[in-house]
Amino acid sequence: MEANNSPSAQAGQNRYSNGSGMVKSVILVAVIAVLLIVVLAGAMMFMKKDKDAGMDAVKKDQYQAVFLTNGQVYFGKVEDMTKATVKLTNIYYLQVQQSVQPAEQKKDDKQAQISLAKLGEELHGPEDTMYIAKDQMLFWENLKDNGKVVQAIKNAK
Repeated sequence: MEANNSPSAQAGQNRYSNGSGMVKSVILVAVIAVLLIVVLAGAMMFMKKDKDAGMDAVKKDQYQAVFLTNGQVYFGKVEDMTKATVKLTNIYYLQVQQSVQPAEQKKDDKQAQISLAKLGEELHGPEDTMYIAKDQMLFWENLKDNGKVVQAIKNAK
C-alpha cells in the first residue's frame, strides 16, 4: 500500500491532529479545574474546623466557666473559639478579700471573704473582652442558670 500524500489527505491529517490537540487541551484544563476546586474545598473545610474547634459544645444562651493553669477562673460568655484562643466576653471573676491587719481578724472569722467582680472596674481599666490562649486553659464548662455564680451575675446586673 502506498501512502497518500495528496494535499487533501495532508489537510485531513492536520485537521485530525489539531482537533486531537484541542481535545487534549480541553481535558487538561478540566482536570486542572477539578483539582483546583478539590484543593479549595479542602482548605475551606480545614479553616472551618480551625474556627469551630469546640464551639458546637458552647451553649450560647448560658454562661461558661474557664479554668486556667494559674488557678484563676473566669465566668462569662464564650463568643468564639479557634485552635489557639478562646474569646470570652461579659466577664466576671472571683475576688478574695482578706484582712490586712492580723489584729482585725477575730478568732471566729478566719475565712476570707469571696465576692464576684466584674472585669473592667480594675485600675488599668480593661475592656470586657478577653482572648485566652488555649495552652493556658485546663478546661471550660457550661454553667446552669440556677447555679450560684450565674445567679450572682444576674443579681449584679
